Amino acid sequence: MLAPELKRANVIYRKEVTMFCKATNHQSVPEKILALERPDRALWHFYIISAILSGPLIFFTLPYLYFRYHTLRYRFDAEGIHMKVGLLFRQEINLTYARIQDIHLRSGIVQRWFGLANVEIQTASGSSAAELIIEGFKDYEAIRDFLYTRMRGYNLRPSAAAPEAGQSSPQVASTNLPPGQGVDADGEVVSLLLGIRDELRRTRELIETKNAETGEGPRNV
Repeated sequence: MLAPELKRANVIYRKEVTMFCKATNHQSVPEKILALERPDRALWHFYIISAILSGPLIFFTLPYLYFRYHTLRYRFDAEGIHMKVGLLFRQEINLTYARIQDIHLRSGIVQRWFGLANVEIQTASGSSAAELIIEGFKDYEAIRDFLYTRMRGYNLRPSAAAPEAGQSSPQVASTNLPPGQGVDADGEVVSLLLGIRDELRRTRELIETKNAETGEGPRNV
């Protein structure tokens, strides 16, 4: 049996995951992302077009969109995203990176004409609707990539990344496999864990190299 090799690979894998998460979480928020607070003026132009297309409802939609544009604010920090909007009826949403489950980019024809797209963030709340929509920025791809990086960093934490080494052998042994296939299953698990370890190690080295080139060392947040 490959129980000792499986246990050693599991320990190495968890160690690499821990180091990867530390490197990701210590990485400061890029200045380009920190500067994204107020939406681009193109969003107001998009709102005007949307109000005109609403026909007679323009007398209601235009004032609403006007106040929405001028009160919409976002803030990105080391823990998550913060959004607030509204004047008389203010809405605030605080979403941590650990809660993010999926990210989508959506844009209509008029939005693409203005160079805009919505970054829709979904969580494990059970609803198919987005928990938070980031709109009004032309750097939507940079926002999406940044959120994906933080999301992967939290989802790969060792507590949920892999089972305990001591639990690996019973799980394999309890399966009803024909004689000889248990060893093959262990070997596939070992190969998978080693592959993930190597990928995490390369990713961590790239992050550390990038931080060293920009002169940003790890800092506690």
